[in-house]
Amino acid sequence: MKIQFDTLDYQNDSVNSATNVFEGQTFRKSNFTISNTFPQGSLLTEDGIGIGNRVIINEEQMLSNVNKIQISNHILPSESLYGNNKVFPQFNVEMETGTGKTFVYLKTIFELNKKYGFLKFVIVVPSVAIKEGVLKFYEISKEYLSKQYNGTINHLFQFDSNNLGWIQSYASANTIEIMVTTIQSFNKDLNVMNRENDQLSGAKPIDLIAETRPILIIDEPQSVDNTDQAKEALSRLKPSAAFRYSATHKDTSYPTIYRLTAVDAYEQQLVKQIEVAGIKTDEDGNRAYMKLISVNSNSNGFSARIEVYKRTKNDADKKVITFKPGDDVYTKTKLQVYEQVGFIQDMDATPGNETVYFSGFPDIISLNSQTQEDEAVKRGQISKTIEEHLDKELRFAKEGRRIKVLSLFFLDKVENYCWYDEEGVPHLGRYAKIFEDEYRRLIRLPKYRSLNDIDVHVEEVHDGYFSVDKKGVLKDTSGATQADESTYTMIMKNKEGLLTFYDPSKGHTSKANKIRFIFSHSALKEGWDNPNVFQIATLVESKDTITKRQKIGRGLRIAVDETGTRVPGFDVNTLTVMANESYKDFAEGLQREYEEDGVIFGLFESDSFATIVLRYDEITEDIEVLGKSKSKQLFNELKEREYINNAGRATDFLRTAVKEKSIELSDEFKDIAPQVLEVAASKIKNLEIRNADERVQVKPLKEALPENFLKLWDKVKYKTSYKINFDSQKLIEEVVKGTGGLESLNAIKTKKASFIYSKANLQINQAGILSDEDAKYSVGSLDDAPYQLPDIITFLQNETNLTRKTIVGILTSVDNLDMFKNNPLAYMTQAAKIINAHKNQLIVDGIKYTKTDEYYDQSLFSTETLYAYLGPNGNSVKVDEEKGKTVYDYVVTDSEVEREFARSAEKDENVKFYVKLPDWFTIRTPLGPYNPDWALLYEEDDKQELYFVVETKGDISSEQLRPHEYAKIKSGEKHFQAISTDIKFRRLSRESDLDA
Repeated sequence: MKIQFDTLDYQNDSVNSATNVFEGQTFRKSNFTISNTFPQGSLLTEDGIGIGNRVIINEEQMLSNVNKIQISNHILPSESLYGNNKVFPQFNVEMETGTGKTFVYLKTIFELNKKYGFLKFVIVVPSVAIKEGVLKFYEISKEYLSKQYNGTINHLFQFDSNNLGWIQSYASANTIEIMVTTIQSFNKDLNVMNRENDQLSGAKPIDLIAETRPILIIDEPQSVDNTDQAKEALSRLKPSAAFRYSATHKDTSYPTIYRLTAVDAYEQQLVKQIEVAGIKTDEDGNRAYMKLISVNSNSNGFSARIEVYKRTKNDADKKVITFKPGDDVYTKTKLQVYEQVGFIQDMDATPGNETVYFSGFPDIISLNSQTQEDEAVKRGQISKTIEEHLDKELRFAKEGRRIKVLSLFFLDKVENYCWYDEEGVPHLGRYAKIFEDEYRRLIRLPKYRSLNDIDVHVEEVHDGYFSVDKKGVLKDTSGATQADESTYTMIMKNKEGLLTFYDPSKGHTSKANKIRFIFSHSALKEGWDNPNVFQIATLVESKDTITKRQKIGRGLRIAVDETGTRVPGFDVNTLTVMANESYKDFAEGLQREYEEDGVIFGLFESDSFATIVLRYDEITEDIEVLGKSKSKQLFNELKEREYINNAGRATDFLRTAVKEKSIELSDEFKDIAPQVLEVAASKIKNLEIRNADERVQVKPLKEALPENFLKLWDKVKYKTSYKINFDSQKLIEEVVKGTGGLESLNAIKTKKASFIYSKANLQINQAGILSDEDAKYSVGSLDDAPYQLPDIITFLQNETNLTRKTIVGILTSVDNLDMFKNNPLAYMTQAAKIINAHKNQLIVDGIKYTKTDEYYDQSLFSTETLYAYLGPNGNSVKVDEEKGKTVYDYVVTDSEVEREFARSAEKDENVKFYVKLPDWFTIRTPLGPYNPDWALLYEEDDKQELYFVVETKGDISSEQLRPHEYAKIKSGEKHFQAISTDIKFRRLSRESDLDA
């Protein structure tokens, strides 16, 4: 099985945000002499010439590029290219865990080479785990990237202090060279990379790398350059620039050029949705339960935080109470059952041996001690995880989805999975034994008899990922040792095997094919994941060192089927976290972790509205934004009108305004009210963590599908095929003359480069010497220094994928090639954008759909398994079963806008039937599959008409939809015209607009 790669808009946006930093750069490389420094013949090139990167655009141009990128991505423009490290430009790229940042930065490398000819790159990672992850991902994506970039020769290697020959090749090769290294490999003077080496004829490896002026990719920078020593080490590489990729940037001093937050990723269903299932016992204080949380020692003496039952007004609840030596447990809890425990005699705060001693029974508790209740909770976690796993397998099997389900258990001690007797013979640990007992019990249940793996022995369905010693004995490690490196390699090596079903008929009978349950050491908490992990449970006995973000990070990625193809949608992609705490505690804890990492939800600041676009020129790409000053004025106005409180949080007034799409603003800002509401809506969004206790299975309202549904379905169920009539001559004419809404190439204006004269006054005072520019103007163009004109035909071919004949036809028909001579790069860049816009419009305009005999069977509605989440964080609307206006008892939605639409459809007497179209109902378009939102049977003036509602997001105007998205919708409209002239296709955000 091979992982398949899709073209995803958000990943392309991230790639383009990075490559556009260098807009204005021409295709250049830099040669440097290496034979003068080292003895002749010591390197692989005969001429002694090394090949490096060469950035020729100046800092002013680069900052201008960065600001354009930031504004287009709704990010506050930066005033400088530099952050805390002033040596070279660095740019933050924020991407939520599981959205493919490794793929994005590898693709960015290829794109930078394609556009500008850059060849030398260094990927710096914080740990062995992440390094192994990068190496594995390159291995599985190399073939895809090679095809995408026409077989461009490339080479990726990990820095190996025992094999420095790769450094020689890296410096001298005229191909894409990518070195992967941990920061620990070169942040100390004693590192091999920083020492003179005989393999390099006395040179230091780092100096040879630095000569190439590499572009750095920094993976998880908050763990890479978080010390001055690390920053200095990166600077010694003499990078041309660096791109910093993380979900949570601690150092925000560097310009952020792209942002895909956790909320964005969940809302767009780019990752799995998270549901929390809790296992806990509640004995109402009938037993002297005690669980040690922590022991501290400071100048005020010892203290311990212990979870106990404490008497409340009505009964007893679990509470974490702080105790000190001498405290009486009964007095603190006010529960008689604790009289037997007595008072606290002593405490030990030694790390690893934290202990509290009592005068009664029990006489001692420690962080490592296992209570009877803990054992019961762990058994419950294991059992429910297995049950959730088997239920998901059963559901996928019924729906015909070939998706292998995996579950992950984190342990903090190897002995709980496997222990060895005196003769070195391995035995099942306590949790492995519980697992096998519970699996045997559950798999025998009648409902699971049809499962694919029913006959695989229990010993073969689970395995452990732990480090081993020289004798092959499993052992506890920190996650960053040499022994762990082989463990990460094993995890990565088995990735495809783990995703492949056990199937003797196809020869898929390997150990990895049989494994469905993985036990892993809690130290191995980063750098690896698996898209088909659907359940995660943590079975730790001491302090839980894995953050909630690290837990969910192992399974957030969208699942793949047995062909390696992504299967999007929350109907498939739900990650169940089996927590040993309540849903509320987990959700609050996860949000707290995000906020500790700098991801603040729902907070407005004075510059929150600064990137609202007031004017945009599509040809010159000049953008006018509201700016910081006006944003602050607007922010204060919103506070005065009580839309925002003094803490910078949204009030109920603002939430109502967003819901009703109406806000009161002064005359100065009323014209930008829609943009203000858009910013407000994005700010008040929060993480939607689902509660497994509020999950219900959606059921059909009736056994037989109702007549109104059949009437509706008979209209919309048919499939189509399409052909594209693309007229190259028409494209040439439209590009040259322009069409409604799209500019012509003749509209491009450029200006000659000129001398800029400026003068400034110098002021000398206590602050030092200050300059104040008081004049700046052009004093003449550079007529006497003409540019060497680049190959515009090849450039436009690469940017538009049109034939050379078509490009020549366009260029010989325009009458403004003097603008090309004025400023070649500006002209070519604008020309490519205009040609592509016309090309995409012609593709959509030229598409012709034809109805086929194939159709979507309505029986799929009866066989599909859907789940709805109720409560305040729910995703569903309860329907009026008496009216019977839809298929199921709950309408499962993707957003609040959709939920409001469903509520309105329930109330609207003109709506006779409506259905939220399932994910499997897709329309083929040249730009990928398109899934419309709703189909409705609508009665008006006693006449039945069908309306199709495509967009139920906030703003459905053509101007606000992405061109890619708009083109899909237009294609969808043509599809429905082809299958029935009765179908009316609409884009609406509110159901009440349906009769408009």
